[in-house]
Amino acid sequence: MSDHLYKAETSKSTVEFAGDLSKVVKKYGFVIHNENSMDMAHSFGQHGAEVADEFDLHMMQICKPEKAAMSLQANPERAILMPKHVMTFSKDNKTQVRFFYFSADNIRAMVDDEVFPLSLAETYEKIISMVDEAIAL
Repeated sequence: MSDHLYKAETSKSTVEFAGDLSKVVKKYGFVIHNENSMDMAHSFGQHGAEVADEFDLHMMQICKPEKAAMSLQANPERAILMPKHVMTFSKDNKTQVRFFYFSADNIRAMVDDEVFPLSLAETYEKIISMVDEAIAL
């Protein structure tokens, strides 16, 4: 089993999709941790970098605070795999959605932990289902 790339597209704008995803994740106890800085054109601009007007990459960090707090207290080594980002950008007049996630074997290779690979796999599945739900709204 290898690592995976979830790919989808929607006719929604990146901003509209991000708003819909925010609503969906909240319904399930998750948050978009970086909601104020996920628009990369704005974020780069705050640091003095210029980007093209049509640049619309959003990097949304999905988190379930209660689960993450318990998980990291149990084993801080898990932190390397905790940031989970859903990326969106425009291509061919559609919003592209991407989410990269790891196989259980690779999780085990990165973190010496018996419980974490299965727990993280469940979270990956939930993120994908929430993205699908946001696309369907």
